[in-house]
This record gives sequence, C-alpha cells and structure tokens, in this order.
Amino acid sequence: MSQLTPSFVSNIDPYVYQTLQGVVGGVVVVQTTKGTVTGKLTTVMPDHIVVESGGSPFFIRIQQIVWVIPRG
Repeated sequence: MSQLTPSFVSNIDPYVYQTLQGVVGGVVVVQTTKGTVTGKLTTVMPDHIVVESGGSPFFIRIQQIVWVIPRG
C-alpha cells in the first residue's frame, strides 16, 4: 500500500509580488474579498503579505487581494 504525501499548491502572481515589494514600509489600503485593511506593509512573500494595523499583524493571502492603494 502506498502512502499519499500532502502537497501545497499556491498560485503566484509575480507582478503583484514585485509591485508590493516596492511599497514595503509604507502605508497601504488593501481591499480583500472579505473587507479592507489599512496599515503598514511590513512583509511581502510570494503567497501572502503582512499589514500591521492597530498594533496587530494581518496576514493576507495574495489570492484574496482585490486592489491595493499606497498611501505614502
């Protein structure tokens, strides 16, 4: 009997990833499929970003982002 090994599959949008890397450290407004988060963009990874808002980190999957507005 063979064992199945779970695998992780994630779609990477290289254009969004590269664009967001250019605004790390700045304030952004991120519209997701569930709502809006405003705060400092602290981390950009191929599959998610981290926005610090109100002292808490919000981990947002890039696949869930609708649009982003840099605020400076």
